[in-house]
Amino acid sequence: MNRHLSASSDNALSSQLELAFEDNRLAAQLYGDFDQNLALIEQRLHVTATPRGNHLMLKGPAGAIDQARRVLDSLYAMLEEGKSIEIGSVDTMIRMIETEDSQLTLPTLEKKGRVRMAQIATRKATIVARTPAQDAYMRAMERAELVFGIGPAGTGKTYLAVAHAATLLERGDINRIILSRPAVEAGERLGFLPGDMKEKVDPYLRPLYDALYDMMRPEHVERCITSGVIEVAPLAFMRGRTLANAVVILDEAQNTTSMQMKMFLTRLGENSKMIVTGDPTQIDLPRGEKSGLVEATALLEGIEGVHISRFNDKDVVRHALVGRIVRAYDQAGAQKSNG
Repeated sequence: MNRHLSASSDNALSSQLELAFEDNRLAAQLYGDFDQNLALIEQRLHVTATPRGNHLMLKGPAGAIDQARRVLDSLYAMLEEGKSIEIGSVDTMIRMIETEDSQLTLPTLEKKGRVRMAQIATRKATIVARTPAQDAYMRAMERAELVFGIGPAGTGKTYLAVAHAATLLERGDINRIILSRPAVEAGERLGFLPGDMKEKVDPYLRPLYDALYDMMRPEHVERCITSGVIEVAPLAFMRGRTLANAVVILDEAQNTTSMQMKMFLTRLGENSKMIVTGDPTQIDLPRGEKSGLVEATALLEGIEGVHISRFNDKDVVRHALVGRIVRAYDQAGAQKSNG
């Protein structure tokens, strides 16, 4: 654990804080190769960080220094727990610290404490929240019976939903996982497509399969699909069913109609959870057709047992360029609407 040896402040624009870390080896890991972790903290938080062995001097605005201290405290605590950190861990921690508690529907940050990021652990992988929105979304999936994940591609909303379902299945909390997606391109006329049901809908559910293979051993996934523990159910075939003891994931939900969404949501049975993901800016429905996702989130906001997690371009966790691309398209769309 680090100690704050001294602090001084001439004004809000000029402060400094000296930190001391008890373990020199962990301090070196905290700083990163060639002090790359400190360099990122300096760049993002606009402070200077000068290491001298296990001592570190922070200089800059008082608020930025406090943020940098919290980032370093939290990262050092991870090292003390035997976890490794890399440049992505530093980026994640900075994002978490920069977001205030009041901005999260489910508060998970303490202004003066260390950040404890939400995690989803399966036998094959442990997924750690990389943005505040992911943190709130992951905690919401534990607490709420119906969760909406709304936002652009690359924010992890579908991947995290599958990870959550996989861990509940492995823990024995549920008996099956049901994956669904509207087949807009086929106009629900799946009977005209070649192959059996799995072959008909595989192209539409490939992102869900990819996430499953990341969470579970491939042979286990195949066995579960064969036995029906993991079920592929196109939205058009969900009518009339009651889905109990399951996690039901509806992906690309922006392409559901109002009636389809109502039908889907009313399938919820005992000891089940529903996770609905989609991007309202990518609606492929015929012109004039209202998106069931847009309508549902407007109608169900604030209802007990329902949580709506919203992501934006800052939550994109793919290549940094993806976030900039999303931002550029959003800006162009806004200009077109205003014009």
